[in-house]
Formats: sequence, structure tokens, C-alpha cells
Amino acid sequence: MAVQVHNEETEGQGQGQGQGQERRYEETCPCRDKEREAVGDSGPRPATTVSASPPLGDAAMPVFLVEEYEPEDGMPPLWEVLMDDQPEFVEELVAAGEDPWEPVLGGWSPGRLSLAGPTPGLFVVPESEPGLSPAERALVLEAERLRAALADCRHPIGLGLACVAGIDAEEAIRRLDATPLQGSRLHALQENHLAGCTIDRDMRIVGVTTVPGGCIVTQPWGFTPDSTELQKQLSAGTAFYGLYANAKSGNQGSVVRDGVVEGGDLHPGGGPDPYDTLTSEEVLLAYLYRGHPIAHACAWVGLRPTDARAVTGQPDVWVELPGRGY
Repeated sequence: MAVQVHNEETEGQGQGQGQGQERRYEETCPCRDKEREAVGDSGPRPATTVSASPPLGDAAMPVFLVEEYEPEDGMPPLWEVLMDDQPEFVEELVAAGEDPWEPVLGGWSPGRLSLAGPTPGLFVVPESEPGLSPAERALVLEAERLRAALADCRHPIGLGLACVAGIDAEEAIRRLDATPLQGSRLHALQENHLAGCTIDRDMRIVGVTTVPGGCIVTQPWGFTPDSTELQKQLSAGTAFYGLYANAKSGNQGSVVRDGVVEGGDLHPGGGPDPYDTLTSEEVLLAYLYRGHPIAHACAWVGLRPTDARAVTGQPDVWVELPGRGY
């Protein structure tokens, strides 16, 4: 899959980059930030309402959505209520003139995309409209399994994570030239996987775990797994999806393939976006993993973890990266 690349320059270089990374650490280390209620850009979407709209349940709401409501991303009202899981408005919107089978994004119409969601019988499917393909149905079933497997880590705060396809933990450690932790530092992390926040504020410690399909690299207190250096090292010859759960600005994602950044400033778990999700498969994955950023990152590169241990528990191995500056 190819992802739209945004024209954003990398955050600083040299000393400037280090200062920027330090600010990110200060803002998001879970040992310091106690406001766990924030879920950022990839959290639950607000209902499709604005201050001037009729109250929910008002008979004028469908007419308002069709004739007056203007969502910021330009999506039609029927698409918006599908994303917001508000099926109660669908019948009246269709009666008011909305076409559920008009393609909106990546070839998907609200009607066809609804076949992959929790209410597949929401619309009467015309004979001329194709249903889901076998490959799409397989993605739906895997999404149900993966969301359940990672249900305990839906809203991470301060977490850095990298999902890498096709390599195990041993190969990831070799690529990173990392050294397994020993002694008191290892014991501290085994007692509490957030202990890295208090170990000299060391951003060079990461956890590495083999999972079906590849491996996951984590840092519960920082952004190092999605740093430029690790992107290059881990993505060689394969696909990499990095995520940083910034408590102040939301989940930030990146896609790297064989050292080349294919997408940046993405919003895993945030739902389909006309700027980030352009292909048919990207739209489907974004819809299936709304509110599930880590599961979205895993699915993008084909990882199939069976539980959340690689993210919320003890990894296969804690390692220290060489002192190259992250």
C-alpha cells in the first residue's frame, strides 16, 4: 500500500532535533503526565453535531444534515453518521435525498462500507452493487479478532511503538546493534515496565517482542521506536509502521518501506481521512480500526499478535541501543 506523503520537514536535525525530542519527552512521559483521559486525534469521534444544529432526535436533524451541515473534511452527511455509528439518522437521510451507494473515498460508498461494520444490514443492497470480496471479508474477520486481542491498549499515553513485518525479535536486535539489558536496570523494568522513566531518563532502552507476522518494538515512555534512525534500520527490505501516542497532540503515525518514508503525520485509529487514506484497502483498514490505533498499526503491516503482552506487558527482551542519539 502506498500512503500519501505530506510535505513536512523532519523535526530539526542535530542539536535542534535533540531539543525537539527532549520537549516531546517532557510533554508525554506517563510518569509526569497524569491526565490519562486524553486520547488525542485517534480517540472516539464526537457526534456529528454543531452548536447551531437541532437537538439529537429532532425531526429537523436529517434535513439539517443534508442541507446545512458542512463537515470540516468535506465528507457527505451519510458518510459522517456511518463513521459516528449513528444509524438512527440513516433512513431519514436517505429519504431526504442522500445516496448511500455514491462512492466517497477510495472507491467506497457509505452503503458498501457499512457491509464491513457492525450494522451490515443498514441498507438494502441493489443487485448492481458488489458485496465484499473474499479478501475484504477476511480483513473484517481479522479486525474483529485483533481488536479483541488488543482491547487492553486502545488508548496508550506516551507510548512509542514500531510494527515491523517479516523479521523476528532476534533479527530486529541485530539490525539495531542493541545489547540486552542486565543487572539492576533490567530488574527495575521487570518489576515495572514504565521504570525507564526513572532510569536516567534513558531514551535508548526499548522492548522487542516476536509476534506472528513479524515483531513489535516498544518504549512505554517515549518516541524512540518511531525515530528516524530506527525507521531506517528496521524497515530495510520490509514494511514498518511507527506510532507515537503523544498525550498533547494525539496518535502520530508513519509508514516506512525499505528506508523510504511513504507516509507521515498519519492518525492511526482515527478513521478514514481524505488526506491519509487514499486506496481502497487503506480506507477499509481505517474504518475497521477506528479507536484502535495499535491494532491499526499492526494490521497495516500484517502483524497478528494474539494478546497485548508486547505492548502492555513484558517484552521478549529489553535492550539498550548504541549511543547514536535518538
